[in-house]
Amino acid sequence: MVSIIVPVYKAAEYIARTIACVREQTYTDWELILVDDASPDETADVIRAIIGDTGDERIRLIECESNRGAAHARNTGLDSARGRYIAFLDADDIWLPGRLQTGMEYMHEHPEAGFVFTAYEFGDEDAQGTGRVVHVPAVLDYDHALSRTVIFTTTTLFDTELIPPRLIHMPYVESEDTATWWQILKEGHKAYGIDEVTAIYRRPAQSLSSNKFTAIRRIWNLYRNVEQLSFICSAVCFTGWALRATLRRL
Repeated sequence: MVSIIVPVYKAAEYIARTIACVREQTYTDWELILVDDASPDETADVIRAIIGDTGDERIRLIECESNRGAAHARNTGLDSARGRYIAFLDADDIWLPGRLQTGMEYMHEHPEAGFVFTAYEFGDEDAQGTGRVVHVPAVLDYDHALSRTVIFTTTTLFDTELIPPRLIHMPYVESEDTATWWQILKEGHKAYGIDEVTAIYRRPAQSLSSNKFTAIRRIWNLYRNVEQLSFICSAVCFTGWALRATLRRL
C-alpha cells in the first residue's frame, strides 16, 4: 500500500480538487493522510465533509493542535503511515491519474529503486498546465543533486524497505524537502528519475522576485549551515543551481 501524505494549511480553496485527483488514481491500493497544520480557515471542515460525503475509508484527517510547519506535518503523517510505500503531495498541487501507477511499476521493474521521482509541468493559479515541463535525469546521486534541485516533492515515492523512515523524516529547516533528499542521498542511496510528467505544480500569481530572493537565501543556507560546505564549494554548487533554476523557468 502507498501512504500519501499531504500537509494542509489554509487550503480550503484547493483541497477538494487535491483529494479528487488522488481518488482518480489508476493505482488504488493507497491511504490518504491529510495533516491539517492548525489552519485558521475552514480547511478541516471541508476535509471532514468530503470524507463524510464520499465514505472513502482510505482517507484520514489528522489535526495538529498548533501550527508547526510543513516538515512537522509531513513527519506526523509519516509516523501514522501504514503503507510500505510513501508518497508526498502538496495541498495545492495536482496529480495526473497515472502518477502512482507510473512510480509503482518502475519500482517493481527496478527493485534497487527505493527513491523515485518524475518530471512535472508548471501550472497556473488554476493548476492548468502551461506547457513548461521540468525534465529529470535517470539517476541522481548526492554530489550531482547539490547543484540541481530538480526533485519535486509532489512527485516523490519511497520504498521504506530500502529507504528507512528515519531518512525520510524532514529536518526543521527552510527548504526542508531539499534537505531531506540530500540526507537520503548522502547516506549512499540514489534517486531514480522517470522522465514522464505525472503532476502539475500550481504557481499562484504572486511576487516572483520575492520568491526568487527567498529561494536564493534558503539554498545558500542549506549549503553553508546544513551541509556545512566550504564557501568555494557552496559557490560552485550555487552557480549550477542558479543556472538550472533559470533555465527551468524560461
